[in-house]
Order: sequence, then C-alpha cells, then structure tokens
Amino acid sequence: MNHTDLSNSVIFPRGEKLPEIFSKNFNGQAYLRMLSASGDEWNCPIGNVTFEPGCRNNWHRHPGGQILLVTGGRGWYQEEGSAAQKLRPGNVIRIPANVKHWHGAAKDSWFVHLSIETNCQAGPAEWLEPVSTAEYAKLK
Repeated sequence: MNHTDLSNSVIFPRGEKLPEIFSKNFNGQAYLRMLSASGDEWNCPIGNVTFEPGCRNNWHRHPGGQILLVTGGRGWYQEEGSAAQKLRPGNVIRIPANVKHWHGAAKDSWFVHLSIETNCQAGPAEWLEPVSTAEYAKLK
C-alpha cells in the first residue's frame, strides 16, 4: 500500500472522515473506524485511526490513559517536556493518565494506529492547543 491509497487501512478498514467534534482537534485529515465503542458491554473504546501525510492531533491528555498500537506507515509521538519519537508498525505506546501528548503522521507518510482508551470511566480526553507548525516542521 502506498501513501496515496487509503481505501483500506492496513488491517482494518479505514473508516470515515472524523466528525467535526473530533476533526477540530486535528491539523490535516484523519479517518476513524471504531472497533469497540465506549458504551458497549466491554467499556473499552478501540478505534482504528488513519492519518493522511502530515496530519497530527492537538496536544491532549486522557484522564484514564491511552495505549497506541502502530499498525502502518510512519508517525510521531511526543509527551510534553520530551523529544518526539518516531513510530513504525509494531510500536506500542503506553500513555499514563493525564500525560499531555500528541501523535500523528510523518510529513511524507500515511500513519495508522489503534487507539485504546484505558480506564475510560475517568472521563473523556481533554483537547488542548495545536502542535505548532514550526515545532512539527523540525521533525525529521
């Protein structure tokens, strides 16, 4: 699959463009296919998220934490106060509760991960400021 073919998203279908309630917290286009919803009997939301090249989400934090399972493409993950780290398929990122962070695609690559919200009874994500264009442009 090349970076222009997003008809499927590596393992799971790509899903639909993010609804406005979420897309306003992203710079660029992302797609979401929920695999497990927050209101179902498992209470463990899992979403397949596909980012077009250069797309990233705003800084944010999850009161109950989050796990990212990278399944395709190349991307970035950064916690506040730390250097951004490159992400590739097979990477697992465990994000503790309330840690401010962002994640998204490399400038020249699509990027896909499963997003697992842990301890979701603690509340929804708190969306914060965008990652600056200058900050993102420095990543290589």
